[in-house]
Amino acid sequence: MPTEPGPPQVEHLGAVRYQQAHPGATPQGANDFRCHPTVEHPRPVILAHGTDASAYTDWAAIGPQLVQAGFCVFAPDYGGRPGADFYGTEDLWLSSRQIGEFVDQVLAATGARRVDLVGFSQGANVTRYYIDKLGGAAKVARWVGLASPTNGGIMYGLVPLADALPGLWPFYRDLTSLAAIQQAAGAPFIRQMNAGGDTVPGVDYTTIISRVDEMIQPFDSMRLRGPRARNLVLQDLCPVDLTGHFHMVYDPYAQQLLRNVLDPSHARTPDCRFVPLGTGIPEVILGAHT
Repeated sequence: MPTEPGPPQVEHLGAVRYQQAHPGATPQGANDFRCHPTVEHPRPVILAHGTDASAYTDWAAIGPQLVQAGFCVFAPDYGGRPGADFYGTEDLWLSSRQIGEFVDQVLAATGARRVDLVGFSQGANVTRYYIDKLGGAAKVARWVGLASPTNGGIMYGLVPLADALPGLWPFYRDLTSLAAIQQAAGAPFIRQMNAGGDTVPGVDYTTIISRVDEMIQPFDSMRLRGPRARNLVLQDLCPVDLTGHFHMVYDPYAQQLLRNVLDPSHARTPDCRFVPLGTGIPEVILGAHT
């Protein structure tokens, strides 16, 4: 678990560069196991990062915002090899169990009865698998997925190509990671996660979706269709915000939507501002080669 507080960031590349210099970085204010939930915010919020990322690189903006709003916030690094600087690369079934173990630690430390889970990209899938398939529903009140690969991703069209030419799959795994391959549309983990329905009783589900998501198309495949599910399409609410997959956790409009879901008594209408198509992609590419 990362324990070194890092400064808030406004974009992905800055977070990656800080993480590389400070491998134990955690979003400012997060992972304080002395934090006690309040009457106003009785449930801790646990943030699960995406693939080949970390708690800090994905939550360096949102984490401090939620702490400032009065939440106890926790953000583990999960799904990494020993000694790794970046995480979310290993087996998704195991990562889902790691999320469950972390939930138990947070509940024991804070005395809370339930938590709210927020996942970005892969983080949405492993947290939902924990809720739906590993008995986590009794310990979770709200689930929020940002850019959630609900039915898997096509990864710029590479997945259909590999399905047509299966010899490409080992190459893709070597090029990316086991976790990335397990999130492909039609992969066994995706099928098992959605078997029997995509929600379970007792949990409120919200998915925040972009029509122009670079990794997951068609965008409607991100929708949850079971009871107590709500789907918020970013461009239906703010047509000029063309945030896609990679910029989602650093987009101010999406950040406010998330705060509204977690804290509806203090909800406010986000500021709708133009965000160009492709925002965040250069930063992700540079971050991967820094």
